[in-house]
Amino acid sequence: MPPFDSSASSSYSLLSPPWSSTASTSRCYSIPFNPRPRRRCHVIHLSAAAAARPITTYQSTTRKYVRKPPAHIDHAVDMDDLVASISETHNERDLYALLSPYKGRQLSIRFMVSLLSRESDWQRSLALLDWIHEVALYAPSVFAYNVAIRNVLRAGQWDHARGLFDEMRSRALAPDRFTYSTLITHFGKEGMFDAALSWLQLMEQDGVSGDLVLYSNLIELSRKLSDYSKAISIFARLKASGIVPDLVAYNTMINVFGKAKLFREARSLMKEMEAVGVVPDTVTYSTLLNSYVENGKFVEALSVFAEMKEANCHLDLTTCNIMIHVYGQLDMVKEADRLFWSMRKLDIEPNVVSYNTVLRVYGEAELFGEAIHLFRLMQRKDIAQNVVTYNTMIKLYGKTGEHEKANNLIKEMQSRGIEPNAITYSTIISIWSKAGKLDRAAMLFQKLNSSGVVIDQVLYQTMIAAYEQVGLVGHAKRLLHELKHPENVSKDVAIRVLAGAGRVDEATWVFRQAFEAGDLKDISVFQCMIDLFSRNKKHTHVIEVFEKMREAGYFPDSHVIALVLNAYGKLREFDRADSVYQETQQEGCIFSDQVHFQMLSLHGLRGDFTTVATLFDRLRSDSNINQKELHLVVSSIYDRANRLTDASRVMNLMRAA
Repeated sequence: MPPFDSSASSSYSLLSPPWSSTASTSRCYSIPFNPRPRRRCHVIHLSAAAAARPITTYQSTTRKYVRKPPAHIDHAVDMDDLVASISETHNERDLYALLSPYKGRQLSIRFMVSLLSRESDWQRSLALLDWIHEVALYAPSVFAYNVAIRNVLRAGQWDHARGLFDEMRSRALAPDRFTYSTLITHFGKEGMFDAALSWLQLMEQDGVSGDLVLYSNLIELSRKLSDYSKAISIFARLKASGIVPDLVAYNTMINVFGKAKLFREARSLMKEMEAVGVVPDTVTYSTLLNSYVENGKFVEALSVFAEMKEANCHLDLTTCNIMIHVYGQLDMVKEADRLFWSMRKLDIEPNVVSYNTVLRVYGEAELFGEAIHLFRLMQRKDIAQNVVTYNTMIKLYGKTGEHEKANNLIKEMQSRGIEPNAITYSTIISIWSKAGKLDRAAMLFQKLNSSGVVIDQVLYQTMIAAYEQVGLVGHAKRLLHELKHPENVSKDVAIRVLAGAGRVDEATWVFRQAFEAGDLKDISVFQCMIDLFSRNKKHTHVIEVFEKMREAGYFPDSHVIALVLNAYGKLREFDRADSVYQETQQEGCIFSDQVHFQMLSLHGLRGDFTTVATLFDRLRSDSNINQKELHLVVSSIYDRANRLTDASRVMNLMRAA
């Protein structure tokens, strides 16, 4: 399909809000003739033959639309034929000539919208839209604009989408749910998340109600970007709009709360589900289980598993794999072993993750014979093994002191077409360094570094630790210094390694360089820098990174807010602390109890006991707050200020509760 020949360009700024009045509302495709003054035109170059054809002029859109009695001939026109003919046009004049027989609106607007929806070329779509509204003089159609917006977004023409939106409004058309949904979804999927949220905000201001799918898509996008606070904020807006989340939305949010380490909130969602008649399923329980396991809360995971069985919710492969790991971490090796070997009785076929998990459980329990037997059993039964399988066994041989066997496993895995990864190499480097063979470890690291292999932070940190263990501090410092100008590692990795090693100056330098270059794409980098500065009592730097984090469009989580409030408190900038507390809470950030208590302490530190009392009363009515700890915190605030009567009153309230 030949595209329109166009030198289209745009001056819309991606940094401007989508509804900015500074954005032009015009967009056009014209052959070289005097352009209409209200439109910014992009020249389409014509072939000599096309240029020789007479140019048909038409009236401006300022004339009134004349409504004629419908005399539509939709059924008399072969749409497939017309679509094929349109696809052969190369410029606006050809298109208008082709459609000239229908200039009197013999075709219905529904037919024209269908025609527009089948056009895949975005430039031709806009030319067709112009013909509909400005040549044939159909009444402006929100449906036609929605299709055109979809077509330009599919082609990544973000500025033209904004222009079409503004043009709709200039024609007194009200964007509908489909308009906003299309804009939000496409901007979000392309990573322009702030723009997507701006469209959402405008949609809400216009009183256009979103639907479950739209909000769920935004939540999922936030989750994928690890921006959990933003996901929580959008979920709150979903419920505030009167939409009842479905099972998928609840399961996603349990995952989000878990990732954000807000376990109480994740648990409370289970109760909320029951209250609205949404029955938790296997995925719900598995997601909650995984949240606890990822944060080392194995006893809590065991409790959830007991609830799952009590609810007669069937187990699946994921649940079994998680629980084998949980049993192993709690030294319940027999239970792990029993669950693994009973999986087939439950009609669950173990996969490579199941075998790898059991291998790890055996290794950590020092059941080396059972682990080696199971490893070879997998090979005899042709059960697929992967790099994790071999990494587990290499680590096991390292524990038994069989270094050469560990090294031979690397050769074996390569012969079977399984490529070692950074964990494989970091494991063998750690084994060799502990065995006193640092020269072999260093040679391997240098070989990897010079070969262009992408080295992750674990491998870098392993080599640094190996040097430090034998007292070669200079070598460790040299590696850390190299990270100021990383070549084989990303700047994100370099910053995390430097921050993890406590190298404040080097981490700060790389962070600032990476931020200015726009290379920071992971929220965790901002978080680790805030942690680093907070540990080193560099409170001004904490605020600097926090502001850069917000500038980059990331929502802080509860842990970051706690560190930022602490920094403001140390700097005695109480108003700014209160502003951050209020603003992030309004944006939907959910705080741990400690953040609320910290804010109470800051108000007490500045002597603002009126605000202490107001906030205390509000938190007392919040069932999610640990009331006993709240009363103790407020009592101690009054006690430190020598307001003993108030301290006594708060304690009496606690006893009476």
